[in-house]
Amino acid sequence: MHKLAIYPAMKKQINIQLSAGEKATLREQKIKINALNNYAADEVAGILKASPQRTLEIAALIEFQSIPSLGINFATELIAQGYYSLKQLEGKDAVELYNAFEKHCGVWADPCVEDCYRLLTHYITHRDDSKRWWHFTAERKAYRAQFGFPADRPTTPWYNQPQYKKMKQYQEAIA
Repeated sequence: MHKLAIYPAMKKQINIQLSAGEKATLREQKIKINALNNYAADEVAGILKASPQRTLEIAALIEFQSIPSLGINFATELIAQGYYSLKQLEGKDAVELYNAFEKHCGVWADPCVEDCYRLLTHYITHRDDSKRWWHFTAERKAYRAQFGFPADRPTTPWYNQPQYKKMKQYQEAIA
């Protein structure tokens, strides 16, 4: 077993959203789900006999959730937008990522999601694991008070949009 030493801020439990088949594979190998945190992402993929695409997803889920206070929903949102590593997100602007996320979903998102994008880009730049998403709320509010939102921002909130199932469908597909 290899500890995930490359993720110094590793949480005690990372959610990989295992399918029923993957859970059965673990049972066959007598490995408990919570023991997966003791393996590197490529080892987890090997244990689960994952496809190349699923291997990318597993690595991404582990890497994105290694950032303190970013969870499974945020990680799956990044994957649904085509991001599979922090390296792919280097140099990206939090506001641009958030605006693109809203367009991707077709609805405006909860403001805390923008705070999560701000944490993400801060973490990538500084590798500072002392910050949490709520540490960026004041920054977001000040920015939006000064600059507002783009003119083409979706007008429907996420909680009123019947079509806001892209993320949910993706999450269920990999579960």
